[in-house]
Amino acid sequence: MENKNKNSGKPTDITQLFKEFFKSEQAGGIILLVCALISLILSNFVFHQSYSDIWQIKIAGWSIEHIINDGLMAIFFFLIGLELEREIYRGELSNIKNAMLPVIAAIGGMIIPAGIHLAINFGTPTKSGFGIPMATDIAFAIGILSILGNRVPFSLKVFLTALAIIDDLGAILTIAIFYTKELSFLNLSISLGIFGVLIILNRLKVHVILPYIIGGIAMWYFMHYSGVHATIAGVLLAFAIPFGDGSKKSPSYKVQHFLHYPVAFFVLPLFAIANTAIIIPSDWSASLFTNNSLGIFLGLYFGKSIGITLFAFIAIFLGLAVAPKDYSFKNILGVAFIAGIGFTMSTFIALLAFTDKTIVVSSKISILISSLIAGFTGFIILKLTLKDPKLIK
Repeated sequence: MENKNKNSGKPTDITQLFKEFFKSEQAGGIILLVCALISLILSNFVFHQSYSDIWQIKIAGWSIEHIINDGLMAIFFFLIGLELEREIYRGELSNIKNAMLPVIAAIGGMIIPAGIHLAINFGTPTKSGFGIPMATDIAFAIGILSILGNRVPFSLKVFLTALAIIDDLGAILTIAIFYTKELSFLNLSISLGIFGVLIILNRLKVHVILPYIIGGIAMWYFMHYSGVHATIAGVLLAFAIPFGDGSKKSPSYKVQHFLHYPVAFFVLPLFAIANTAIIIPSDWSASLFTNNSLGIFLGLYFGKSIGITLFAFIAIFLGLAVAPKDYSFKNILGVAFIAGIGFTMSTFIALLAFTDKTIVVSSKISILISSLIAGFTGFIILKLTLKDPKLIK
């Protein structure tokens, strides 16, 4: 399907692939929540330390947790990369005027939370956690939105999805730039060289998927030992996979279609289980008032809501983006709070930002609480405002 008008600001055609993505993510969000709760219960009320120790068991020199966070999560980032590619070529981001609203809103939703955390933690060892409140968990966010059912305009679902994907791109760039500690130029060069070969195969219209998968695994291996987080290889591989015309016969479509359910129902739930296997300390409430925890909470709850809503308003006011016709700024505010659910990506960044286990645990607790409150607030706002979806100008 083609866009009706590339620059007219009219809504772009929504492909079946987007609908599948949305459905898998909304179900995945519910499963993520259940997995996180089960893992917390097992850690604190059933098996205690023995349960947490399971995830540190070594396999070929790697802990199970490490395999999940560095290995399986690369598949998640691969899927995000494929979805981002689809959005750029065929979706909301393919139309400049339509794309500007979620793009600018997402920028606000990253800058303001990061700025809040940095302001509170400036000059302290926890300043490296600034990237934690920048992130949005797509699965949880869409899961919350889906509870509201048919009252949610489809264009608002597209706005949230596009915003979250851009947000994830920002998180990926943040990881690549700020959370690379030691760099091996040789391994990085080999990894990027493999990426270059895959791009050449793409340009030569080689549509057999196997060479890309083999090359992607090799690229991931050298990226891992370069010092740059290995999950970045997943995103690069996504853009090496031929997109073609975006039809069901294209390699990109086939791979993305195949990965939807394994990622939503296996990779992310496993990540949630492994990374919420934390024993909550008796003085956990005191840790909520540390600079880092406050930065996370204020960033995810207030930073996201203020940043997204304010930047969306400015974009429309300055004529940089087209005002939506079937949802209001009140609805945008509700979505902005939902975007404060940072669970998966925020936890992922926290693991990269800190090595001190105490700080990591307190960060995870703050992320969980912040995400819960932000999601609940956004849900209430949307439940109240979606009854009257007229645009407030």
